Amino acid sequence: MTAKILDGKTIAQQERQRVADAVQERIKKGLRPPGLAVILVGQDPASALYVQNKRNACKEVGLFSQTFDYPADVSEEILLNKIDELNHSAHIDGILVQLPLPAHISSDRVLESIAPHKDVDGFHPYNLGKLAQNQPGLRPCTPRGVMTLLSHTEFPLQGAHVCMIGASRIVGRPMALELLNRDATVTICHVYTKDLPKQVTQADVLIVAAGRPHLIPGDWIKPGAIVIDVGINRLPEGKIVGDVDFEQAKLRASWITPVPGGVGPMTVCSLLSNTLLATKLRTGY
Repeated sequence: MTAKILDGKTIAQQERQRVADAVQERIKKGLRPPGLAVILVGQDPASALYVQNKRNACKEVGLFSQTFDYPADVSEEILLNKIDELNHSAHIDGILVQLPLPAHISSDRVLESIAPHKDVDGFHPYNLGKLAQNQPGLRPCTPRGVMTLLSHTEFPLQGAHVCMIGASRIVGRPMALELLNRDATVTICHVYTKDLPKQVTQADVLIVAAGRPHLIPGDWIKPGAIVIDVGINRLPEGKIVGDVDFEQAKLRASWITPVPGGVGPMTVCSLLSNTLLATKLRTGY
């Protein structure tokens, strides 16, 4: 068996085109394009690259975007004041604060200061609570992107055993909620999980977001399972790999995401979709 590849680049482009078409429809009706504000603190190269990719994606689909860059020593008060200003801005529908933030700034306080209806990252307790109640609105971008990928496999999630490795509030926890909302049976594994191989070998769908290169060897994969690798790790020689041993896992899985080019592109296109949704929810059209 050789797994089919879940090509995130191709699927994300299809999703971007859907957003672009919706933006053009708005413009034809005389409505303004959705607006996204991105706040970047410091000069971290990876964060700066992510922000540039998001800016390029917005331009591609016709969204209005603004980036607010601050030095690493900016005060928390200045950030909170800017977010408050953006919360009341008529032409900004979504606000994104690029993480991580410097240690002297409370990420929780900053993220919770974003108006829930403009929280296009989906991290506000209100939006996570709506997801937990199976009343999803603005959903965390990576889990939303993974659900889109899974839909392309046409695999029935109802009753399926899904093993989620990683319990972060960015991926693992909201991912589990997404799957529970589809009636899957979900096992969440983390650093304290006993007998991890046993949990993995039972999974019809395996989703890994641990941030450890090649944590999951191929021979742990249940034959025919779907493997979604969220991990992005740079090896000492510069190569980018996931949390799963791709070359071995693809010999047992039915579907598998590559790294890079799998989940990553879906996260960005989910941000665009969330911004479009935020506009509709806020304006009513």
